[in-house]
Amino acid sequence: MAHALASARVLRLCARPVVPKRAQTRRFAVRADMEPIPGYATTKQTITAGSGPVVAKGDTVTVHATGIVEEGDKKFWSTKDPGQKPFTYQAGVGAVITGWDQGCLGMNVGETRKLKIPAKEGYGAGGFPAWGIPPGGTLLFEIEVLSIKGKGGEL
Repeated sequence: MAHALASARVLRLCARPVVPKRAQTRRFAVRADMEPIPGYATTKQTITAGSGPVVAKGDTVTVHATGIVEEGDKKFWSTKDPGQKPFTYQAGVGAVITGWDQGCLGMNVGETRKLKIPAKEGYGAGGFPAWGIPPGGTLLFEIEVLSIKGKGGEL
């Protein structure tokens, strides 16, 4: 009798429809057609075109940015999170990691761009543990240029 009950239970379990696991959605879809930045390992992809002046070396640039560690698909920072503000930096002079610095040059106001930054142009072999970036971590950024101030003022 116990064997018959166990067999009936197995049949019920096997008769249940197989529901496929939901496909994992990544925060940041990296496309194969990302463009290389000449002389660098960082790649870029324009998501939304902007207009007007472009980011040039020495400009003060204000952006919205979201950073994700590719390994683990984990967001480590976003200016759009509650309590955060747009980020301002000086372009092309090493004020930020190399991949970001080079990846933003040439962007227009209003442009949104994705960057894939390898460790050697990000936080390197040491990573940035305080932000959850592992040693050798590849970074994915989505950056939107909000404003550009050149040496002569607002562009």
